Amino acid sequence: MIIMAKTLHALLLFLLLTATNACNSDNVEEQVLLPTNLDVTVEILENGIVQVQFSAERANFFRIGFGIGNQEPELATGSTATHRYTAPGEYTVTVQAHSTEADFIKREETVIITEQLLGIGLPTTGFESPMSYDGYALVWNDEFESSTLSSDWVFELGDGCPNLCGWGNNELQFYRRENTELKDGYLVITAKRENIGGKNFTSSRLKTQANKSFQFGRMDIRAAMPKGQGIWPAIWMLGESITEVSWPACGEIDIMEMVGGNASGRDDTVHGTVHWDNNGSYSYRGGKKTLPDGAKLADNFHVYSVIWDESKITWLLDDEVYHEQDISPDSMDEFRAPFFFILNVAVGGNWPGNPDSSTIFPQQMAVDYVRVFQKE
Repeated sequence: MIIMAKTLHALLLFLLLTATNACNSDNVEEQVLLPTNLDVTVEILENGIVQVQFSAERANFFRIGFGIGNQEPELATGSTATHRYTAPGEYTVTVQAHSTEADFIKREETVIITEQLLGIGLPTTGFESPMSYDGYALVWNDEFESSTLSSDWVFELGDGCPNLCGWGNNELQFYRRENTELKDGYLVITAKRENIGGKNFTSSRLKTQANKSFQFGRMDIRAAMPKGQGIWPAIWMLGESITEVSWPACGEIDIMEMVGGNASGRDDTVHGTVHWDNNGSYSYRGGKKTLPDGAKLADNFHVYSVIWDESKITWLLDDEVYHEQDISPDSMDEFRAPFFFILNVAVGGNWPGNPDSSTIFPQQMAVDYVRVFQKE
C-alpha cells in the first residue's frame, strides 16, 4: 500500500509539473513582438492632395486614416497612401503598424488644408498698379468696395442657348447670378460642380454692355486666377456694334485668358488676343507670357493691362509688355470704336478641354479693381 501511495504521489507530481510547463510554454507562444521604428512622412501636394509614406520594422501590415469624420483607419496597400481633401480644416493623419489586428503601434501627424490649397482661397500678395499715369486721366473705375454690385454691370445667364449654345465654344457651365459675390473688396466669380439648367457646372459672366464702353485708353484689371484642367477665366472686351454687325465683325480684345491645367503653358500662362473680321474672313492674332520657375497665375494677384490707341494695342502683365498688335490696317477698323467689358470663368470648351479627375471644385477668380485711363 505504501508503494502504491508513493507511486500515485509521483504520478500526480509529474502531471502537475507537465501542466505547469505547458502553461509556461503557452505564455511564451502568446507573447507578440510589436513593430518598431515606425517612420511617417506627410507631403501636401496641389489641389488638396496629401501623400503619406510609411515604414516600420516587424510590421505585417499597416492601417491609415486621414481624419475624416469618424472613419477608422483602413488597410493600406504598399507603403504609400494618398487622399484628396475637399474642405479646409485641420486633420489628423493616423498610421498604424500592425503585428496582428489587435497589436500595433501608431503615429499621428497634423495637416492643415487651407482654402488656397483647394482653389477657393485668395492670395494675399501680388502686383499693384498706380491710380494715375502721366498724360492720362482716370475716367472710370470699379474698386468693388461696396456691398452691392454697381449698376454698370449686368449678368449674362444660362448656357447660351438657343442662339449660342455652349457660348460658341462647347462650354459646359450654366451662368448664374448666385455665383458672383462682393467679398472683402473683391468681385469673386466661383465656378462650381453642380447640376443646374441641364449642365454639370455653374459659374458667372458679367458685362458692362450698354452701360460703360470705351474707345482707346489704358485698362488695368487686378485679379487672382483660378486653376485646374478645364478652367477658363477671361477678362475681355467686345465692340458695342455686336448688336448690329455680330461677331467677329464687332471685334474682340482679350485682355487676358488662361486655359487651366498642370502642363506648361496653362496655369502659368496669360494670353492676349484680338479677333476680327478680315475683309469677310475671321482672323485672330495674339501673344502670351509664361511665368518663370513653375509659378502659377493663381499664386498671386497680377495686373492685366492693355494700352490701346488708334494704331496699336499693347498687352502688359504687371506693367511689363509681352505683346503688341498693329491695328492700323483698314481691315481692322472695328478696333477704332467703343468696346465694353466682360468678366467670366468658363468650364470646359474647345480650347481648355474638359475638367478631369485632377480638377478641384470650386474654383474662383477674384477681381480687385477695373480701371480705365484715357489720354488727357
